[in-house]
Amino acid sequence: MVLVPDGPNVIEHYDVLIGLLSRRLRVVCFDLPGFGYSFPQSSYGHSLDQGARAVLGVLDSLGIEKAALAFSCANGFYALRAASLAPERITSLVLSQTPSLAAMHAWTRRVIPWPLRIPVVGQIAAWLFRRKAARQWYGIALPRTTAPQPFQDKALDALSRGACFCLAGVVQGLGRESVTSLRGVATPCTMIWGAKDHSHKHTDPTSLRELVPTSEIVTFENCGHFPDVESPERFAALLIEKVEMHA
Repeated sequence: MVLVPDGPNVIEHYDVLIGLLSRRLRVVCFDLPGFGYSFPQSSYGHSLDQGARAVLGVLDSLGIEKAALAFSCANGFYALRAASLAPERITSLVLSQTPSLAAMHAWTRRVIPWPLRIPVVGQIAAWLFRRKAARQWYGIALPRTTAPQPFQDKALDALSRGACFCLAGVVQGLGRESVTSLRGVATPCTMIWGAKDHSHKHTDPTSLRELVPTSEIVTFENCGHFPDVESPERFAALLIEKVEMHA
């Protein structure tokens, strides 16, 4: 089982989930380039192919022949592309808050401040305001009944120690992509949707079926943008079920 945090979350946010999954599965959790302590090279543009090859490169480095992927939000598109490039290696996909690419582009226009969508300007702004952005994001992304501070504290601690949060890079990278390279994924796919994610209140979760017509949509009614770390027990049970079903 391979996990990738959705920034500004970092690996430390996944401690509970990893502990639950490790009872039954081998778990690998890593940050994609530009997030956490995975510093991107200057040539890394957060394209679908670059992100997918980073995922497959981790599998190669660890000698993992086949794996299930549990990615969320924008990272879900890199998981889909990895499954497209190497369908024989990806046994199943569990995505969270990942709609169609067109729906994600619309979400970006609604939610992401326009300067972040401009090359260079966006990178500078994202770096200068990374702590403020991380702090504010949890207030938008979590249900009103969930205290944001525990999430904020882990993210801000990582940023204070030099962690990356290349939001502008991934926004710009995916903004240049078209749906063509994501069509035709036949890998079994389940999408978990946090119904109380205020940032996605205008997003149709079933739009993912434009890319994966057979995808299953499972709603976590009391979760926001991070079902994997907001409800780790339920999420772990679902992951284990899907991994064992498609092993």
